[in-house]
Amino acid sequence: MTKYAALLLAGLASASAFAPASVTPRTNIAARAFANGMVGGEGPEPMPFTTANTSVNFDPAGFAERAPEWLPWFREAELKHGRAAMLATVGFVVPEFVRIPGDQFSFEAVPKVIDAHDALPDSMGQIFLWISLLEACSFAALANMNEYDRAPGDFGFDPLGLFPMDPEKQKTMQLAELKNGRLAMIAIGGMVAGAAVTGKGFPYLP
Repeated sequence: MTKYAALLLAGLASASAFAPASVTPRTNIAARAFANGMVGGEGPEPMPFTTANTSVNFDPAGFAERAPEWLPWFREAELKHGRAAMLATVGFVVPEFVRIPGDQFSFEAVPKVIDAHDALPDSMGQIFLWISLLEACSFAALANMNEYDRAPGDFGFDPLGLFPMDPEKQKTMQLAELKNGRLAMIAIGGMVAGAAVTGKGFPYLP
């Protein structure tokens, strides 16, 4: 009986060598990584008023776990808003010191930048038109997002060739853009609020 048991165990062991490897104990590293391994969860900035007190893998609403298939779209939206916010912060501060030619853009016509929205309705319409055009140009890329043939936010636009070839340097630049974009989104909100509340120009303090 012992001999038969030994032969049976040996047969099972040899058969298991040809069986497909189980994926349970060793899952894909990228799938296990936070947000599919996208940059941005590294931290380690402190996060007050949170249970973890750190920004590592900061996702209090649980979007990464609840909707993993939407992660590329989430990152695309974050990058797009961050880029717009970075341009907005520059566009909000520079006109406080320098204006483009034209009487309607002069300091006499528009003393404070925040008043330009109401003082220049035609210009606001043009800005809205160009933004809409650029947004429409990205529809095709967004529609193909889940095919994963491109990274979120990558439109192949790099006329100066600044994006490095080294993968580690690429991650460093992507993280820098992401963090600066996040800061700019907060900054432009604070700048607009400060200008509206105080009624003063840069630095928008009482």
